[in-house]
Amino acid sequence: MITNVGLGAGVGAAFTARAGGVSKAPYDSLNLGGAVGDDAASVRDNRGRAAAALGIDPARTVWMRQVHGADVAFVTGSASPDGGRDDLPPVDAIVTTEPGLALAVLVADCAPVLLADPEAGVVGAAHSGRPGTAAGVVPALVEQMCAKGADPARIRAAIGPAACGGCYEVPAEMRDKVAEAVPEAYATTTAGTPGLDIRAGIAAQLAAAGVTDLRMDPRCTIESAELFSFRREGRTGRFAGYVWLSRD
Repeated sequence: MITNVGLGAGVGAAFTARAGGVSKAPYDSLNLGGAVGDDAASVRDNRGRAAAALGIDPARTVWMRQVHGADVAFVTGSASPDGGRDDLPPVDAIVTTEPGLALAVLVADCAPVLLADPEAGVVGAAHSGRPGTAAGVVPALVEQMCAKGADPARIRAAIGPAACGGCYEVPAEMRDKVAEAVPEAYATTTAGTPGLDIRAGIAAQLAAAGVTDLRMDPRCTIESAELFSFRREGRTGRFAGYVWLSRD
């Protein structure tokens, strides 16, 4: 259910998968997305199960109102029993310096990106799909983390499971438009059609921002049945990436 990621002492980070929850098909089973049509009680139960597996407080977890943009918010505290933030503006990246506050990003083909500077005590999470990658949400996240004391040379990054360049087919015009902003995202699928490699694009953006300590989960959501994939299934759930500063 959980893939832990090492982002340094005093930092917790992980990606969830599909198994281990209570949601019924087509959201079966550990759907963590609250805006995909699943039963709200099941989502709360699933978020509690994931939090228990991670050793974090579900009421101290911040879930973004993701909109495929490049805006970043600095967050403290939490506002509701299940960790939702009704007061959070629509953003696709969040930053905190508060120990014990977990940041979460929901995906089902887009890339979840987790960043941490353990020395500065700053962590961040981003939702970087095709529009967000082209708009530069991850570089914007690095910039906001640096405004809170992080140093790109110290930042450790993890890019989670996402649609791979061999599977992520798009119209040629769309590929060219994204590649204008992020050339490294240009790809050709295994079928020989135009594609996008979002993770390669994000890795290049991180390197350009001075972040070179990178871990990348190789799993493709479209190919991996243990993960949710909107492209593969259409109506489906969402898995998550989490990052937090330990209280110790």
